[in-house]
Amino acid sequence: MKIRDLDYSNHPVNAEHQALGLPPLEREVTAAAEHPVLRVAMWSVLLLMGGVIVYLTSQWLHRPDSLALARAVLHSEAFWWAVAVGLLAQAVDGALGMAYGITSTSFLMATGSSPVVASAAVHIAEVFTTGVSGISHIKLGNVSRQLFLRLLLPGMAGATLGAWLLTSVDGEAIKPYVSAYLLLMGAYVLSKAWRRVRRNGQPPRHVAKLGLVGGFVDVVGGGGWGPVVTTTLVGSGHDPRTTIGSVNLAEFFLTFVSAGLFTLLVDGVPWATVAGLVVGGLFAAPLAATLTRLLPTRALLVLVGTVICSISLFNLWRALA
Repeated sequence: MKIRDLDYSNHPVNAEHQALGLPPLEREVTAAAEHPVLRVAMWSVLLLMGGVIVYLTSQWLHRPDSLALARAVLHSEAFWWAVAVGLLAQAVDGALGMAYGITSTSFLMATGSSPVVASAAVHIAEVFTTGVSGISHIKLGNVSRQLFLRLLLPGMAGATLGAWLLTSVDGEAIKPYVSAYLLLMGAYVLSKAWRRVRRNGQPPRHVAKLGLVGGFVDVVGGGGWGPVVTTTLVGSGHDPRTTIGSVNLAEFFLTFVSAGLFTLLVDGVPWATVAGLVVGGLFAAPLAATLTRLLPTRALLVLVGTVICSISLFNLWRALA
């Protein structure tokens, strides 16, 4: 559903991705994890995702109006908007290896969702996409346990702080700030179209601080872990394979923490929107492959960055009007 086996062949698209500091293309999963720490992490992801599925299924089945609720969701405008958003955002993420959160949050806010509702929906839906991504990276040997562990606790702490802040302030008051942040993220994506990466091969520095900031802004802004953490490390010259794998695995745990906090702290979690994002994301792989085949990476960066900036400007204008 997200990043799987990273293709490091001499494919011309991969050469372009490497020059721009983006993740390589994807292939199918074929290998298995070996290190005990990574085995524990993989089984933790599986158990936590399984627990979420069992909990949500039991909550739905124990409702006397479960069938009526399912019909209402399928006929709701919010569900189909979210399907479209999830399809587009996951296609973007599949083609570029980042920007799922900021793309989907920008669109959801444009349809009238508050920052907390948009971020809650995105992060609950991301529990499944990031879980699949993390397991895939472990099985393929793309995870550095040292980097993963250095990112894990700071990222979770930043996500916790971000969820607390977002649920403690008035949604309308913080909306301009979130829109401005998404505008900056869109501009950052846009800037990568002309940025060339020089690799220094040195060990990552200040990883804990980067994880703390990345986790915080990811939750407050509805996305940004990938653009902030992955592209900072890869763009500063660090090994893309282990960096991308480690960051994606850590992302599941901070996403799980933030999703749990949103479920507890947000009254009336938008489950129709969550379901739509998940359903839309399931069908995004062919669209991502089409985008990768038809559009050069630089053109796709310009397109995505321009769309995010345009929507964020619209959200900012509407919030300040």
